[in-house]
Amino acid sequence: MKVLVTDPIADAGLDRLREAGHEVETAYEVEGDALLSAVSDANGLIVRSGTDVNEEVFEAASDLVIVGRAGIGVDNIDIESATEHGVIVANAPEGNVRAAAEHTVAMAFATARSIPQAHARLSDGEWAKGDYLGTELNGKALGIVGLGRVGQEVAKKLNSLGMELVAYDPYISEDRANQLGAELVDLDECLDRADFLTVHTPLTPETEGLISDEELAQLEGGYLVNCARGGVVDEEALAEAVEDGVLSGAAVDVFADEPVSPDNPLLDVEDVVVTPHLGASTEAAQENVATSTADQVVAAFNEEPVVNALNAPSIDESAFPRVEPYIGLAETAGKIATQLLDERISSIEVHYEGDIADEDVELVTASAQKGVFQPLEWQVNAVNAPQIAEERGVEVTESKTRQTEDFQSLVRVTVSGEDESISVEGTLFAGDDPRIVRVDDYRIDAIPHGHMLVARNEDAPGVIGFIGTVLGDHEVNIAGMFNAREAIGGEALTVYTLDAQVPDEAKEALENDDRIIEARYIELNGTE
Repeated sequence: MKVLVTDPIADAGLDRLREAGHEVETAYEVEGDALLSAVSDANGLIVRSGTDVNEEVFEAASDLVIVGRAGIGVDNIDIESATEHGVIVANAPEGNVRAAAEHTVAMAFATARSIPQAHARLSDGEWAKGDYLGTELNGKALGIVGLGRVGQEVAKKLNSLGMELVAYDPYISEDRANQLGAELVDLDECLDRADFLTVHTPLTPETEGLISDEELAQLEGGYLVNCARGGVVDEEALAEAVEDGVLSGAAVDVFADEPVSPDNPLLDVEDVVVTPHLGASTEAAQENVATSTADQVVAAFNEEPVVNALNAPSIDESAFPRVEPYIGLAETAGKIATQLLDERISSIEVHYEGDIADEDVELVTASAQKGVFQPLEWQVNAVNAPQIAEERGVEVTESKTRQTEDFQSLVRVTVSGEDESISVEGTLFAGDDPRIVRVDDYRIDAIPHGHMLVARNEDAPGVIGFIGTVLGDHEVNIAGMFNAREAIGGEALTVYTLDAQVPDEAKEALENDDRIIEARYIELNGTE
């Protein structure tokens, strides 16, 4: 097999491919027609961030089996087109975890002890010993926003240095956090208690600007470290907070726009330590991602499981047509359930009834998990969702029964926290028309749509009209409405499918009415 490598990777990765008996061709910085020509007879393609792997590439590479990304980000790869062409896309998310964690620790020490500032002044011949009074990490509280792979590694390292750990992460179990020595709290408490705050979340619509003026004010007197993704922390707000003395210092390795602009406000603040996205820049990390990517290419050539595949279904080809319609249904049910639950998720149960119970539903269960975790992981899919559940200590169970009362097949996704759980049931009408038919004990018949509002309210005259009026006042058009109630005059639940997002002002107006128990906006498009 021939492997084309278009961005430089460590020699260890190239050697791994050659040792497996494959031909390796390097063509660095190739683009345009030259790239299309070079990839035309390739069976594997390895890239980093410099190569644009678009639909034209897949059209030109009829023999391509896999695209390996030597790193984590795949923004430069058209995964949808890859899937359409039957090409596996795999990345290497683990290789730089230790390097990123170590850089985070280094940046925490750098800002706490003003190391770069003191170095610069001494290099200029100034002995400024009396100008710097550092802060020790021992005995201080470390707030961790995002307890994923890197966050967990940082927790282990700084816990061993005597720091108290508090963490905000709605998608990790308390048991897993306890294993790491961290106390799970909400974001406000995390900010209030932290002396140092370190950020380890992906950049998604939910996390963009997560740490801004108000959050930085809660961290008053502390330090902030961001070696995760630019854009999670408001750069202008951070610069102002450090400049004004609200924070004692900050350390930043990532920026909203890279390479960073010379007029970025963080570059002009003396107590902000900056580095040019060096988190993964170690010899070991580069070797790890190179060998990991090479191993996955070799596995794909051998028709073996590709560990970090981002788009490869694992199911018998003959069974796939029978199962495929339920994949999206389960994902939708998972998305709805997780957005209705107010608690940290500790378990997921996927239950099948009727004909679907006779099928291999591993991919469907994974798709349900994808829907549950999508607000958290910018790259989550049906392949890596089970791994994410395991890493976060979320128990996943699957159950089946051939018996079903009302439908030929039924899928139920239940997400649970410590004190409550939410169940969402769905089925298919006419074989491929998805419907949500139950939310907890409420029987409905809702067509899932990109924007939804789920309202629980008193079963009283005028309530539905009031909700419609509020939505109309905020120019939100109702595409469909599906109502259910416990009993006359009791509690009712209504699902509205909408043509636009529900503004916060509309939600506030609804929830200020005594007849409305809860109004929850559901986004089904997620981060896709």
